Amino acid sequence: MVKIMSELTVKNEEVAKIAKALASQTRWEILRLLREKKMDVSRIAETLKQTEANVSAQVKILEKAGLLKSHYEPGEHGVRKVCEPAIEKIQIIIS
Repeated sequence: MVKIMSELTVKNEEVAKIAKALASQTRWEILRLLREKKMDVSRIAETLKQTEANVSAQVKILEKAGLLKSHYEPGEHGVRKVCEPAIEKIQIIIS
């Protein structure tokens, strides 16, 4: 299991950004996969039977929302982008 920050609290305009990020089945599947272990974009794409370009775009949306973090590591043909969850729980405050 990947060690992740426990909680993200959002309110006001931040809620829309998080909601948009969670509105895609593909992004949900990416988050579900990454709860088990860190994976690179290529492996995520292979597992979900998606293109690397699509997975990369979905990862970018999750990163901007603060739900996912990534870093680069050496790979077979250059570098690979390795992803992991940034949070475990989201709390939405209605004010």
